[in-house]
Amino acid sequence: MKQDFILPDIGEGIVECEIVEWLVKEGELISEDQPVCDVMTDKALVQIPAVHNGVVSKLYYAKGDIAKVHAPLFEMHLTVDNSSSSNPVTVSNTVPQISSTVTEGTATIAKSTSVSRDITEDFILPDIGEGIVECEIVEWLVAEGDNIEEDQPVCDVMTDKALVQIPAKYAGVVSKLYYAKGDIAKVHAPLFAIRRQGDEQSPTATAQSAASGSDHDLTPKAVTSSTVAANGAAVAKSSHTANVPAANSAAAKGVKALASPAVRRLARELSIDIQLVPGSGDKGRVFKDDVHAFAKSSGSDHDLTPKVTATSAATSSVAVANSTHRVEPIRGIKAAMARQMSDSVATIPHFTYCEEIDLTELIALRNQLKDQYAKQGVKLTMMPFFMKALSLAINEFPVMNSQPNADCTELTYFSAHNIGIAVDSKVGLLVPNVKGCEQKSIVEIANALTKLTEAAREGRVSPADLKGGTITISNIGAIGGTVATPIINKPEVAIVALGKVQALPRFDANAQVVARQIMQISWSGDHRIIDGGTIARFTNLWKQYLEQPSSMLVAMR
Repeated sequence: MKQDFILPDIGEGIVECEIVEWLVKEGELISEDQPVCDVMTDKALVQIPAVHNGVVSKLYYAKGDIAKVHAPLFEMHLTVDNSSSSNPVTVSNTVPQISSTVTEGTATIAKSTSVSRDITEDFILPDIGEGIVECEIVEWLVAEGDNIEEDQPVCDVMTDKALVQIPAKYAGVVSKLYYAKGDIAKVHAPLFAIRRQGDEQSPTATAQSAASGSDHDLTPKAVTSSTVAANGAAVAKSSHTANVPAANSAAAKGVKALASPAVRRLARELSIDIQLVPGSGDKGRVFKDDVHAFAKSSGSDHDLTPKVTATSAATSSVAVANSTHRVEPIRGIKAAMARQMSDSVATIPHFTYCEEIDLTELIALRNQLKDQYAKQGVKLTMMPFFMKALSLAINEFPVMNSQPNADCTELTYFSAHNIGIAVDSKVGLLVPNVKGCEQKSIVEIANALTKLTEAAREGRVSPADLKGGTITISNIGAIGGTVATPIINKPEVAIVALGKVQALPRFDANAQVVARQIMQISWSGDHRIIDGGTIARFTNLWKQYLEQPSSMLVAMR
């Protein structure tokens, strides 16, 4: 039965792609899931697999042509029953129109297909967070050809919210990685190919396949050799010029450069023609390291040009000086923070309120308790006290735990006190939140906080822990600084920055100068929702709980 293979969706918004390489030929017998061709979209290099067993009867596009999504890519004759293909006559009887193109070697291969083969399938990148449609490949934890186990981490990816580790769904062998480090991968698109449940082909089939392949490859090899020889002669002939592309560059081969969008973007940023860059990857694929190496070599070539005037020398010096600059895209967490902070400042009228809090008594209480709880595995820092006191103060001033709608016509009061903590992680600023602080004890908050901050510093906090915050604390004092003007974590209405604790002189009740442990705090409030009097009274209550820990203990339910 003759049937067209329709090019499926290969990415959101992608309507066409370029044929980079055909991996099969007309008249060739193919099996289900066998790679048929490599295509290049404006986002990634994608390999197209077959969906049926059969014989390729016609390729509708040549290498370099532009193929349309949802249009026929190639035509094939389907085999009646692949499991009963031990009789080579099955193929020729099913496809009489092209029986002349099926060689004896191909028929022998058809005979050997009854031997079970490995199942190669694509791992589809799953949903990794609400509203997330793409992510950056931070690090591959496996390589092509590696054996992997079920649930083994395969790669780290960066979304605009967190660093996420992708585990394998099955045990098997990694046959292909569809993205390079730094590329942008799409959710619901293939991330890598895995070969599992593998059985070796019979030696006869392997030998016949090799013999058949050698017969078909004679002409292409001759053409390739002559082309390479011609290119080599051309390069040798013009070696006296300064700007000759390398022999293994795309320009020298007369083909389009094979590179990911991220690599192409890097080349554009460095004002380099990607066609001139020699690729070190398979089939001349260009990587970022190739671009950087080419940029350095090009710079040295220009420096050795004999004809240098005073003006060109000055220009060259400027170019060399500029070449030390490093440009990198803002992605992932940093990009999300840039958008969030810009939106917050642009839409929320901020006002700042500062106060100082005497933590002498609270620090003494914490020092009495920390060793006792450390034996129970509880890391009792000052932050759980701050958070619990804040929650108690919110009970009296619920407007501090509210959020307006987009046009500020409605205000939602939240019963749950989900207090966020700004964490300076290795991937950027993260704000996980401890859920339900109003129902937790100080020890329970301490345990939850320890888990969150450790995960956040590694950039591996779960998306659920980053959502649903109602008010935020930023502990800048852990690094240094006393006063700040923090930006509200929209759509919240307030954020407080804690300064560092300092031993400062203060007057006691008897007008005597004593050393006290003083911390400066800086509130930023949404002036559409909170006025100065409200935040002042709220801060006074919070301050009372912290300066007089006994009053905080009494207020707990």
